[in-house]
Amino acid sequence: MSLRFFLFYFIGWVLLFSFACQRDNPANNGNPGEEPGTEEQVIHLESKITRVLPMTGIVFWTDSQHNDLGIIQLEFSYMTYDKIVEEKGVYNWNHLEHLLDEVAARGNQAIIRFRYTYPGERTGVPKYIKNHPDYNETKGESEGLTTYFPDWSFEELRDFTLEFYSHLAARYDLDPRLAFLQVGFGLWAEYHIYDGPLKLGKTFPSKEFQARFIQHLDGEFQHLHWSISIDAANGDITPFASQPGLLDSEFGLFDDSFLHKDHHLYNADCFEFFGTQRWQKLPIGGELSYMSQWDQEHALDKNGPHGISFEELSQKYHVSYMIGNDQLQYQTRERVKEAGMGTGYAFTILSFKTINDTSRLLVKNTGIAPIYYDAYITVNGIRCPDSLKDLLPGQEKEYTVASGGTNPILTIQCDHLLPDQKIQYNADL
Repeated sequence: MSLRFFLFYFIGWVLLFSFACQRDNPANNGNPGEEPGTEEQVIHLESKITRVLPMTGIVFWTDSQHNDLGIIQLEFSYMTYDKIVEEKGVYNWNHLEHLLDEVAARGNQAIIRFRYTYPGERTGVPKYIKNHPDYNETKGESEGLTTYFPDWSFEELRDFTLEFYSHLAARYDLDPRLAFLQVGFGLWAEYHIYDGPLKLGKTFPSKEFQARFIQHLDGEFQHLHWSISIDAANGDITPFASQPGLLDSEFGLFDDSFLHKDHHLYNADCFEFFGTQRWQKLPIGGELSYMSQWDQEHALDKNGPHGISFEELSQKYHVSYMIGNDQLQYQTRERVKEAGMGTGYAFTILSFKTINDTSRLLVKNTGIAPIYYDAYITVNGIRCPDSLKDLLPGQEKEYTVASGGTNPILTIQCDHLLPDQKIQYNADL
């Protein structure tokens, strides 16, 4: 064997051995995002929140002609109990179903409030109860109008009210068409009869029954968030002051006179009564004040109607939504959208890195409230097991997802959304 042949033979074996070693080393095979690798990659990401986020913002009524303009995500409607039940034990949900489908078809979610009493109208008590000879409603004046008040001394009305919410929870607790539920008694179901015949146990339910009602709803609804009016802080007609344990029930709050002249007095005291940290777990909403025409006309002005802006007061109380049905009479679409985008949660991605088949993301809530339903950082369709629900405004947290790659797709997923709704996020990486 010649020396030249020996050298070629030796070099060939060396090259073959080197190739085999490289082939068997996973770090040298294919895309690092497809096979395990060792190098952490920084993902470049640009994204911007360009619209009102789901379950937040200014709210229009369901019969508004402006609900399809793309500047809201929520619609509000009252509903009466007699639209669902006429005969004892017979529930027909068609009226509510039709409403929820209409709202969802516009790409929005609904806020519903069932009520018995409304100025100038007969009660929403089911017909079978009204027809009972021992049931006697009270007729009086409220807001200058002839108004009818339920007979809360009648046991069947009390029993029906509890039964109704059991059926409602069984059917709608997980329904994403319904964002929030509001409940209550008295005028507009807002926990007061400030104008009209007020008698506990007769025109307004007794404190004992109100306590049963709160405890009942707390047990029935496991997912859907329900709220009561801040006027329920009134210890003269409600049980919360005498039974402080009721405050542990998981209800949110709505403020139906937001931004009125004396908000810093009465309304502030009501919020404080229910606990200044309630917003961390339970939603805060309401309606722009109708205490005066001035309040409505200037609610979204730069300095609000009384020297404090909508954004400033919303941030103070961590508002997620606010009914402002008439605002397009006084403000531009852009202003209504801007005000809506200033409520609720907002997520910003501060960093995004992948290694092997794992992603690590640093996320900050740059909004003024949490998101109140579970939402998840999701990479390539794989969800992080940790929910964003506990991320409070100003907080940031690292989330780890069992998916990576060189071109990962990032989304935020929430099961309490309509199919076409999306949670946008901010990122400039």
